[in-house]
Formats: sequence, C-alpha cells, structure tokens
Amino acid sequence: MSLVDRLFGQHAGMVHDDDFRLLLAANAMGALGTALVSPVLDSLTGPLGVSAAQIGLVVTAVAAPSIVLIPLSGALTDRFGRKPVLVTGLLGFGGGGLAIAFTTDFAVVLGLRALQGAAFAGVTPVIITCLGDLYDGDAETTAQGIRFGTSGLSQAFFPAVAGLAVAVAWQYPFFIYGVALPVAVAVALFFEEPRAASTGGEATDGGTDSTDGGTDSTRGYVVGLAAIARRRRTLAFLLARSVVVLPFIGFLTYNSLVVSRLQGGTPGQAGLLVALFSVVYAVTATQSGRIAARFDRPTLPLVGANLALGGGLVVFVLAPSVAAAAPAVTAMGVGVGVTFSLYRSIITGLAPQSSRGGLVSLSESGGRVAATVAPVGIGGALALAEPSLGGEAALQWVVAAAGLLSAGVGVASVAVAHLAAPVPAESD
Repeated sequence: MSLVDRLFGQHAGMVHDDDFRLLLAANAMGALGTALVSPVLDSLTGPLGVSAAQIGLVVTAVAAPSIVLIPLSGALTDRFGRKPVLVTGLLGFGGGGLAIAFTTDFAVVLGLRALQGAAFAGVTPVIITCLGDLYDGDAETTAQGIRFGTSGLSQAFFPAVAGLAVAVAWQYPFFIYGVALPVAVAVALFFEEPRAASTGGEATDGGTDSTDGGTDSTRGYVVGLAAIARRRRTLAFLLARSVVVLPFIGFLTYNSLVVSRLQGGTPGQAGLLVALFSVVYAVTATQSGRIAARFDRPTLPLVGANLALGGGLVVFVLAPSVAAAAPAVTAMGVGVGVTFSLYRSIITGLAPQSSRGGLVSLSESGGRVAATVAPVGIGGALALAEPSLGGEAALQWVVAAAGLLSAGVGVASVAVAHLAAPVPAESD
C-alpha cells in the first residue's frame, strides 16, 4: 500500500486527478488572506504609521467586501460556471496583495486589502463548490479535508517565511501573493469545468428550474435557495460554521501581539506558532473523511472540535510563554481541522447542484461576517477594558472571552442541527 493510500484511504485516487490538483493550488493561494500577515502585523505599525488598534483593520479590510460579494459569486457560478469566476478571483487576489509592497499609505493598503477581499469571493467558495460537484459522501469529505489540509500547509510555510522576511524589509512578505498570478493562468488553461456546473438542474425544495433565463428564472433560483436556507438544520449548520471563525481569526489577528507583549517572544516565534497551528489542522483535516466515516452522524466529533478550538484560544492567551502556548495552539489546530472540513462537507450536501454554489456562498459569507466582526469586536472590547484592566490584562481576558463565546455557541448550534430533520437534498 502506498503512502498516499495510507494517508487518505479508499479515496486516495483523487490526488492524481489534474483538476483536483489545480483546485488545491488555487486553494493554497486563497488561504493566505489573513494568515500571511498575521505574524507581521506588529512589524507593520511603524512603516505604515498606525497604532496597534488600527493595524487590525488590515484583517477587517480583506474580510468585509466578501460578505456582500460571496453570495453574488455563488449565483454567478450557478448561472455561468465555476471556472471564469475562479480565474478572475485569483488574478485580483494575487495582484492586490502584490501591490501592497509598493506603498506606505495606510489608506491605499486598506484599499488593496479590500480588493483582495472582493477577489477572495471568487476563489475559496468556488473551490468548495467545485469539490461538491466532483465528489459526494465520504469522498467529498475527504476532498474537503485534503483541500483544507492544503490550506494548512500553505499557512504553515508562507507565514513562517513572512515572519523571517519582514526582518529584512517589511515589503517582502507581500511578494508572496504574486504566486497566485501563475496559478490563475494554469487554471485558465487546464482546468476542466465540472460537468453540468454551468447548466444546473432541478432545484429541490424550491420547485423551480434555475436554467431558464429571465426574471422568472432568477426569482425561482432565489426562492428555491431561500427555502433550503431557512430550514432549522441548515440555519444551525450555517451559524455553527460561522462562529468557528471567531477563535480562528482572533488567534491570527492577535497572535503577534500576545507573543510579543505577553509572552516575551519575537515575530519569528509568532510565525512558528502560526506554522504549528497550520500544520496540525492540515494533518487533521486530511483525516476528516475517516473521522466522518466512524460516526453515523457528525455531532460528537463536532462538539469535541468546538471545545478544543474555543478552549485552546483561552489557554493560549493565558499561557506565560511561547513554549507553554504550543499545546493550546495544537488543540486549536485539531479543532479547526475537524470543524472547517466537516461543516463545509455537510453544507454542500444540503443543496442540489443547481443551488449548491448559492448555499456554499451563504455559508462562506457568514464566515466572512464573523471574520470581519471578530477583529473589530475584540478591538472595541479592548478599548473599553484597557482603562480599568490595563493593556496586558485586557488583551488576555477579552481574547479569552471570544474563545468561550465560540465554544458555547458552536456546541449549541451542533445540538440544534442534530435534533432537526434532514433536508430533502440529503435524502436525494
């Protein structure tokens, strides 16, 4: 038995598919929106002339535009196909990130990050949808896990490089985004559009064919998608998928501040913690198909993963040193690897192919809402808490509260989804 077969089990053959490999390459770039800048944020405050509170806007700016644009990209992929949207997204994401290296104007930096956020709407959500088109059942869970594992490897390697490169010049980490440009060219030339992705099919639970042109078709598409999205099981999984972003983004945004100001570490060590986090969730994600196959329903692993993720953030921010923080970061990585893979696999199965892009986009948009609110909310809470607690204590307790909130809401949402009736697409 080959190493690939041992790693991925009966679905290992998908790693030899050229289209799957192209999707993984594109996904590796899309994963760098926040992770790449995480270990260097503290180092950017001087060159850009901003405070520690303001630098969090670099994360918010990349998350905010996609809240609106991800649902639009989902509708476009359901109507016109996955490939055109994916190529356009890669070009905008890579070009916008690369351009940051050539300016010190903070307003321009935020504008370019917003361009990356808009372009992201056409990258990761489209890739998730494509995997739902190509595979189903445990095979799709494996594919989503490998995809997320690729994200982890990308977020392990490139941020570590960025943490070292920023010591030479603050601009150097942003050249990494340029790698997305040749990937876009490769997708444009060699990626084969998933079968029927641009023509759709009969929409279940809505009763309207989304392939007919005109206003009636658009209305029918929206009505059918809304009928799926408002079901209790769907809503619970959409909320659960969104809330796990809170500790994920909280860690990536405040990692460098916690390491440098609370644990006496360096930007390089902050980058190593991001690398550890990413490697752990990458390895965990690649095994998500096997994890899912061990349970009749995914409730138990999802509950455990939510507790590991939220609780890990609490322990991380209270740890007295970088070494003491490492086990907590490992627990967070396990939580992310399980939740992000299983939630996405579940959600793609809640809709038929004709509405899948739309539902996946609603899910990803919810995640971007959380990614946008998390830095702003935590930053606002820090501003309120600092006068009474002091800077260091405020950072500890506010970030810890975010971890507790995530764990509580996540477990409750999974419980509601477990008790709710399956949606028609799952029966199909």
